[in-house]
Amino acid sequence: MEWFADSDYWLSRLVFQRALAAVYLVAFLTAALQFRALIGEKGMLPVPEFVRRTRFRDAPGLFWPYYSDRLFALCCWTGAALSAALVAGAADRLPLAVAMAWWAVLWVLYLSIVNVGQIWYGFGWESLLLETGFLAVFLGNERTAPPVLVLLLLRWVLFRVEFGAGLIKIRGDRCWRDLTCLYYHHETQPMPGPLSWFFHRLPRPLHRIEAAASHTVQLVLPVLLFTPQPVATFAAAAIVLTQLWLVLSGNFSWLNWLTIALALSAMNLSHLAAPPAHPPPSPLWYEITVIAVTGAVLVLSYRPARNLLSRRQQMNRSYDSLHLVNAYGAFGTVGRMRMELVVEGTDETRPHEGTVWREYGFKGKPTDLRRLPRQFAPYHLRLDWMMWFAALSPAYARPWFGPFVQRLLENDRDTLRLLAHNPFPDAPPTHVRARLYRYRFTTWRELRTTGAWWHRTFVREFLRPTRLSR
Repeated sequence: MEWFADSDYWLSRLVFQRALAAVYLVAFLTAALQFRALIGEKGMLPVPEFVRRTRFRDAPGLFWPYYSDRLFALCCWTGAALSAALVAGAADRLPLAVAMAWWAVLWVLYLSIVNVGQIWYGFGWESLLLETGFLAVFLGNERTAPPVLVLLLLRWVLFRVEFGAGLIKIRGDRCWRDLTCLYYHHETQPMPGPLSWFFHRLPRPLHRIEAAASHTVQLVLPVLLFTPQPVATFAAAAIVLTQLWLVLSGNFSWLNWLTIALALSAMNLSHLAAPPAHPPPSPLWYEITVIAVTGAVLVLSYRPARNLLSRRQQMNRSYDSLHLVNAYGAFGTVGRMRMELVVEGTDETRPHEGTVWREYGFKGKPTDLRRLPRQFAPYHLRLDWMMWFAALSPAYARPWFGPFVQRLLENDRDTLRLLAHNPFPDAPPTHVRARLYRYRFTTWRELRTTGAWWHRTFVREFLRPTRLSR
């Protein structure tokens, strides 16, 4: 079938696969370095308890019927090793079936992690990685020309990511319609980066231009991805540029980098490097498999497509336990004020009005007023992100905040590894409390005179002083 493949996308596929493998690598490393405190056997939300109350068909994976921290760590480090090898191009010279199996193993490993990750893995970029990773299984390697159907399915993913985000903004917060959301967003986003303070201090007319550009990129350019070249390449290149702008302005885990990888798959880069001369024809079994998978994805796309057209559009939702075709979106509403939880402890036996409380430091989320926000993305600081949600509403904290405080009172080693600073290195605190503050970026004058990037105002108690029950 001559229509089945297009050699013009040989380099595009190569770049996409290497980029996707790099994202997989970061995702597996993130899981390996954080899971014990979050979902391990002694974690805040232990996997064994979750598995006991969940049916396999609702969260399929490798951890039924047996789970151990060693098995989970083995899955993480195996995934990291396989991903690193793919970044180096290990699958390019392998037989097609072996290369497909390699990508399939990565997908199964990460699916197993996400499906027991509970609230810690409830972010849209988890499903995006799984959906993209599933399609990558059928993209082939150097032994075949890139299959057109899979390339189109990758564009369909990118379309839903961008168009879904654009629609949720227009339908959601009024400030997106009057172009004022970016007056607040850089300050109130979940995890600001080192340049976020400077982005926030841009003149307001530039913020309005930012918002208008966002609408153009997310509501117009995705449609052009399905037009003939070179228009599709220009649209994809513009998406890449806007994603790099987002990389500079904040920390959004691997969402931006995975979106960039998807955009690169839509670009015709044949003028940069010629494909191998006369690639062999695709095996019949491979063509049949790709056609069958395409048909299945189109059927599963009905509900996500209907969601795009719905006035009650939902964002970041999976419609099946395999996360094959999902709904995406971001920042349908933008907060006008930044709330932050500050967690403190004391070693005094009985807290009183003059008690000295010492703050726990977090790696990414703002606590220290004089500390410039750091760049962590594409690495994902799961606890820091959930602390941001907890500051928005106690409902987000209900499942895990109590166990978190308990582990601080025990000086739990794995939990403390998630933090930047433990004020009680020698012995655990006697009491821990949490207080809610309003944070705002300082002005230029405040920064020059105080050296502080943030200013904060006490709002209320979030958790009264708590100690371990005897």
